[in-house]
Amino acid sequence: MSKTIVCYFSAEGSTEKVAAALSKITGAELFEIKPVTPYTKADINWKNPLSRCNKEKIGKKDVPIEGKVESFDEYDTIYLGFPIWYYGAPNIINTFVKDYDWTGKKIVLFATSGGSDLKKTAEKLAPYLKGEYTIIAQKLVKPSDTSADLKEWVASIG
Repeated sequence: MSKTIVCYFSAEGSTEKVAAALSKITGAELFEIKPVTPYTKADINWKNPLSRCNKEKIGKKDVPIEGKVESFDEYDTIYLGFPIWYYGAPNIINTFVKDYDWTGKKIVLFATSGGSDLKKTAEKLAPYLKGEYTIIAQKLVKPSDTSADLKEWVASIG
């Protein structure tokens, strides 16, 4: 029997709302990827060159995560969601994916963004994913996307 989980990191709540909706639509379990030290508004101010998000990205730093997905090997499909930072996943996502073996997993990427796209996101994430996996779908979820839009997207994945 196929088992699905929605794992997500949300800095300001947008990705969390999408993850909750996808969990409901798919009947999947939900796992929040939380940093040990939560981000503040100042930490994610990308316009400040000294902000935490900039220091992490430039320094290619791991972000310590609170908790782990129990029995990760039992999941066949993983929805992985995050806000787009610097045209890719935030470093916390890189840290998260490095902790697991993705062999045989089907990955569905979803992201939220104020203006960036997903073009190189999978490519930038690849060096951190261990094992033989398949990214079966990806979607940049816009604020205008409705629950019906998400249902239609999930149905199109199969």
